[in-house]
Amino acid sequence: MSPTSTAANFAKLSVFFPMWNEQDYIRRTIGFATEICEVLVADGEIGDYELVIVDDASTDDTGAIADALAAEDPHVHVVHHETNRKLGGSIKTGLAACTGDIVLYTDADLPFDMAELSRAFRILRNYEADIISAYRLDRTGEGLRRTVYSFVYNGLVTAGFGVRFRDINFAFKLIRRRVLDHVQVKSEGSFIDAEFMIRASRMGFQVVQIGVDYFPRTRGVSTLSSAGVIRTILGEMRDLRHELKSVRPLDLDGDR
Repeated sequence: MSPTSTAANFAKLSVFFPMWNEQDYIRRTIGFATEICEVLVADGEIGDYELVIVDDASTDDTGAIADALAAEDPHVHVVHHETNRKLGGSIKTGLAACTGDIVLYTDADLPFDMAELSRAFRILRNYEADIISAYRLDRTGEGLRRTVYSFVYNGLVTAGFGVRFRDINFAFKLIRRRVLDHVQVKSEGSFIDAEFMIRASRMGFQVVQIGVDYFPRTRGVSTLSSAGVIRTILGEMRDLRHELKSVRPLDLDGDR
């Protein structure tokens, strides 16, 4: 019998996946996520879990497959966008839809081994972290151009905002609910990962970074290094720099 939520370290884990045209990945993704969540329940880390799929107005069978998975398993929930809102909009929808006291955000192509979640939970507890943010140990599999783009981007974020994260856009962030209660992101583009981490850091939340093996996408299309995405990122970086002048650290002693 599964442990009750009162016996677990966390009552409920929410895992959400922004998806656009991910028909080749979606069943595998939900299958692996279900497997690790059941392990976490058995280990007493969590009492329950939900898997939230944000279908960003896909033009393939992603939405239909997602609905079928939700009909088969009450742990699976689906939110459909009527129009494509890109990564930023999908992440905001996912964060709003999650009901757990601990939330994991990741990509549909599962760029890391989901078994890493057990280690992430252990570190989250032992080091009293608010966020576990993973970075890729070896990025050579994604190609030289994207590796260079990422190196330059992370350097710009460090120089522009005074934060030091090794791989700020990597889609592995395990977040306590108290962070989400305070951090409100605005970006509609791919800068949303960095915006979230910058705001959380500025407010005083503790971030622990861990290295994980990286498994690059083998199907579907990634558009994160397109010229349009880069222009949007630069514009949102400029806007956030102006806004952060009014952001101050929170008094978090009562939340810990």
